[in-house]
Amino acid sequence: MSSSLITGGRLIDPSCGRDEITDVLILDGKVAVIGPAVADSVPEGVERIDASGLVVCPGLIDIHVHFREPGQTENETIKTGAAAAMRGGFTTVVCMPNTSPVIDTPGTVVLIQEKAAKEAKIDVLLTGAITKGIEGKELAPIGSLKQAGVVAITDDGRCVQDNEIMRRALEYAGMFDLPIMDHCQDYSAVTDGVIHEGYWSSVLGLDGWPAVGEELIVSRNILLAELTGTPIHCQHISAAGSVRLIREAKTRGIPISGEACPHHFTLTDAAIAGSEAFWKEDGGSLFKKAGIDCPQLPEWPAFHTHFKMNPPLRSLSDRQTVLEGVLDGTLEILSSDHAPHCGYQKDVEFSVAPFGITGLETELALSLMQLHHSHGMELIELIRRFTITPAKLLHLEGKGSLQVGMKGDVTLFDPDEQWVYTVDQSDSMSTNSPFLGWPLKGRNRRTIHSGRTVWSHNSD
Repeated sequence: MSSSLITGGRLIDPSCGRDEITDVLILDGKVAVIGPAVADSVPEGVERIDASGLVVCPGLIDIHVHFREPGQTENETIKTGAAAAMRGGFTTVVCMPNTSPVIDTPGTVVLIQEKAAKEAKIDVLLTGAITKGIEGKELAPIGSLKQAGVVAITDDGRCVQDNEIMRRALEYAGMFDLPIMDHCQDYSAVTDGVIHEGYWSSVLGLDGWPAVGEELIVSRNILLAELTGTPIHCQHISAAGSVRLIREAKTRGIPISGEACPHHFTLTDAAIAGSEAFWKEDGGSLFKKAGIDCPQLPEWPAFHTHFKMNPPLRSLSDRQTVLEGVLDGTLEILSSDHAPHCGYQKDVEFSVAPFGITGLETELALSLMQLHHSHGMELIELIRRFTITPAKLLHLEGKGSLQVGMKGDVTLFDPDEQWVYTVDQSDSMSTNSPFLGWPLKGRNRRTIHSGRTVWSHNSD
């Protein structure tokens, strides 16, 4: 069934500034009518959904996920990754190219597109690599990748170190009006770092990863965006200096943008020293400010590899600055960097474990908890960072809005529901989340793609 009537919900659509209690009728996969009297003239056979007490918004978009297929299906598949996305409220996801083989040829693009069309109930879009094999040495066939259907190019998982190659990539991307995204990491500064360089790297005896390793590439990207006029989107910003650089560049009209991940504005590097160290630093404010009833704080041991990600968790001041960057619009997009790894890969020493955590199923709740409940961000602004802003960045026509004629992708969530994230609340193949056992506030209740319910809490 690709037709639905959603009644009694609080419709919030940042694309047109709408925020009201009203009804939405979706017919044949597209928004047909919006208004309080819609229910009086609905054709037979339309699914009726009571959204009383829920927020109704355009289907959420995550522009930064890793579904691991092809080549790494012991961690995740397109089918299971899409299932995790639906549970989290996402109707569109954008996969990174660091699969095996790398998405650097039109043939690989078509292979994954065909797989996604068969096994995913939502839109699984692809990025192509900037360079062949994401090795940073030779440009991939950017024009051919665009023609094959990629929505952006990035070497995510790695970072183009050669400034000349990055400049040429920007020039080509500009010719094809293809967005370019960059994983900001200067290898010569980061070296073998596995944890933020600071107090805890010294105490724990782990190789430090200085914030300047990110800030150097953000600076490079600002200069190249100014030189070429081609926009650059900086992925998963974690460092305070990066936020300040992007904020200043925007005031000068430079086409630069940035995204933030919930783990970077929720956790700090103290978490790697164990729960006792983290809660001593945080003071339990994560739950107190959000109004969450938490009689016992979550516990975990030191060196837990579920707290190892790239870029790493940083200091308390970095966390605060990233939060401020999201709140003031410097970092205008939210994403998960969903990076699943199976148990045997993560169940090793911290220094040799792979980077990455899952995030699609907790992303909305953590964002509501930190941005809305704790720091007062209006829901329309939070939803903007998940909908129309990423849609505009990647030129996703028909997405990010619920105006009449647009695609009937809808997310229905309860911004106030308290729940605990556990393994049985996950559809991902992997469980490498630092938030297992955490009480959260805000929860997706139903995901609708092209007018069809693809996931609901009642069917869980």
